[in-house]
Amino acid sequence: MSNAHSAVQNGAPSGAPGQPAGATAPPRRLEDVRGWFPVLDQVLFEWLLDRQETAGVRGDLLEVGVFMGKSAIFLGRHLRPGERYTVCDLFEGDAPDDANQAESRKSYAALTRRAFETNYLAFHDELPRVLQGPSSVVPGEVAPGSCRFVHIDASHLYEHVHGDIGAARDALLPDGVVVLDDFRSEHTPGVSVAVWEAVLNRGLRPICLSTQKLYGTWGDPEPVQEELLAMVRGRDDCHLSVQQAAGHRLIRLKSKREMQAPPFPLSRYGRAAQEDPTPTAPVPHQPTPSTPPARRRPRSRTRRIVVDLLPPILTRTLVNARTALRPTARQGR
Repeated sequence: MSNAHSAVQNGAPSGAPGQPAGATAPPRRLEDVRGWFPVLDQVLFEWLLDRQETAGVRGDLLEVGVFMGKSAIFLGRHLRPGERYTVCDLFEGDAPDDANQAESRKSYAALTRRAFETNYLAFHDELPRVLQGPSSVVPGEVAPGSCRFVHIDASHLYEHVHGDIGAARDALLPDGVVVLDDFRSEHTPGVSVAVWEAVLNRGLRPICLSTQKLYGTWGDPEPVQEELLAMVRGRDDCHLSVQQAAGHRLIRLKSKREMQAPPFPLSRYGRAAQEDPTPTAPVPHQPTPSTPPARRRPRSRTRRIVVDLLPPILTRTLVNARTALRPTARQGR
């Protein structure tokens, strides 16, 4: 991108309010928003952000790669007065190189800025600051040392992830937290190489590892690790293991089936549905027969007695004889 500032789009949604194309209904709950944000990562985001806020840490929030907005919506709930929240994504824009363009067409063809903004505004009154463009615009738009929490979930290509990690390092406060997605997925080896390279050669120090994300800092991880271990050991819904590698303590976490996501408020649509929960029930279809069924003539009292008292074989004989004697239909009617 020759002019990073040209990619910045602030203010109102770029499209008219309404549902994204192809959506069946606006999101009522966070889990209605498409995306990959496992319960364990929601628990860790909540715990780390709450810890910062309890400790009085102030700083901005940054997410690079938002897809439909699931984690961005979650992160936006922790924005406090005086802080700034910035998100960056290509959306439907052009990628800076052929490999990134092919990646976008394959994995994110349905992503549009309007879809993200519609989802976000279902839960929040205002949008974050939106940078529409490649992640390379971030260093020119986010002040160095301004962020307390950065979530990187953009390109899976090594060159781009390498740059995103450098941008996160520059943007973070000394003890700020960076979260790197897809660091060990089988289809994202470029992310794995860039992340572990940062750990071994660029000063990144792991805090913990979830199934999909590495949580790290360029500050001292020991205090947050000790508090994290105490928190996890007090739960019975999370597997824990601790290993040592290349001088780093690696805390591995994996959720158990019963782990629940932190409570999250309903969207404006969910609240509206609660206020008027009466569904519009479909009217069952009642087909009208083309011809009314013929009315059966009631049996005479004598015939009922005969049918009830005679053996079945004699009853059938009498009925057949009566049918044979019945007159045929009159002609000319």
